[in-house]
Amino acid sequence: MLNPKVIIASSKHLTNHFQHSHACFRHFILGLETLVASSNGRNVTKLRKPLDVRQTGEEAEKLRADLHKRIVGQDEPIQQIVNLYQTYLAGMASPSRPVGSFLFLGPTGTGKTRLVEAMAESLVGDARAMIKVDCAEFQHSHEIAKLVGSPPGYLGHRETHPLLSQEVLDQYHTEKVKLSFVLFDEVEKASDALWNLLLGVLDKATLTLGDTRRVDFTQTMIFMTSNLGAAEMSSILRPRLGFTPGDKEREQLAGTLDGDTADKISRAGVEAARRRFTPEFMNRLDKVLVFRPLGEPELRKILNLELNLLQQRIFSSSTPTPFFFALTAPAKEFLLREGTDLKYGARHLRRAMERELVNPLSNLIASGQVRGGDLVSVDFDSSANSLLFFKEAENVPEHAVFKLWDLAGSDGGKNHSIAAEAELMQAAVPFLELEHRALSASERS
Repeated sequence: MLNPKVIIASSKHLTNHFQHSHACFRHFILGLETLVASSNGRNVTKLRKPLDVRQTGEEAEKLRADLHKRIVGQDEPIQQIVNLYQTYLAGMASPSRPVGSFLFLGPTGTGKTRLVEAMAESLVGDARAMIKVDCAEFQHSHEIAKLVGSPPGYLGHRETHPLLSQEVLDQYHTEKVKLSFVLFDEVEKASDALWNLLLGVLDKATLTLGDTRRVDFTQTMIFMTSNLGAAEMSSILRPRLGFTPGDKEREQLAGTLDGDTADKISRAGVEAARRRFTPEFMNRLDKVLVFRPLGEPELRKILNLELNLLQQRIFSSSTPTPFFFALTAPAKEFLLREGTDLKYGARHLRRAMERELVNPLSNLIASGQVRGGDLVSVDFDSSANSLLFFKEAENVPEHAVFKLWDLAGSDGGKNHSIAAEAELMQAAVPFLELEHRALSASERS
């Protein structure tokens, strides 16, 4: 049997020949066949099978699907994050750098912070499973001590607990996922001292604390958000000429921005970041991603997502029995009109929901008009320009309420909608009442 060292040396020799010409590669295969056959008696299977580099692994594909369920209208940032996550899963990530470092740019309310929360929620199961650093709190250089702790000899050395210690970084690790998520929110508001501190973290994945302990960032994904370039992006979409909406603004509202306008928006964001940050800082980032402004189609999907989250909030609240609510199509259109402001994105829609839907529902619960087991429909009154609330049924068993939840979401999530139309509720009420009577009769007997 041949010595393995001889096989390795011969393979390296043949590989060097292969690098010069394709003909040498055939000699490499023939030589490898001879070596393997003589060493263990088995033959090498020769293939010329094409490989598809565009395929995604099962775990990365699951992450992509989860992010698309939670984030609307930001396909490119999601794709770039999934690509780097797949590199990490394949073991091809650099062993001396963080798993990924991202700078998110774009107007307010486009989902930059929400994407990081969705990442943590998808992989760890909790949207709060991340270390969030509000960079507005670090506008002065001496405040960096809150991150790394005070050095020996300084006041508060033993009392200051660094925010970025190894224990804090690893607190959300699970048996399956050994990843940490660190978010530097609105990083442009921080002092230059914070950016300089991040240079070593982004390049070598290490941070030295005030007491000389070292923190390892090799199992960390670092995210930074910024609104830099938002004014330039707004001027591209809404030139200050006249008082009527321009073509680009109408395209944004309809969700049909052309490729040239999207490229201009991306360049405006990246150029603004390059003016603000030093070249060595920008050069250490893996990806600079620009979030596109949201139009009406995206806001419509976000409305359905928010209604879904509100129903989940009701089901998980402290009420003895959950109740179910549904909106008619005119009621949804009213919320969409009230919550559409292209300058403020999805946050304006969330405020409109709180004002027009959540607050009235809270009043109905607090006053005892709505209790657990009720079915509530919400309609729109055009004369008063407000929402109307109706109780369609009461004392519905808890399992029947959840059955209605499943019935309302039986579209497979295609429309991201859990809050069903009121017609669905009204059609389900007779069935639920009959089921409730049958259950009551069986209990009496």
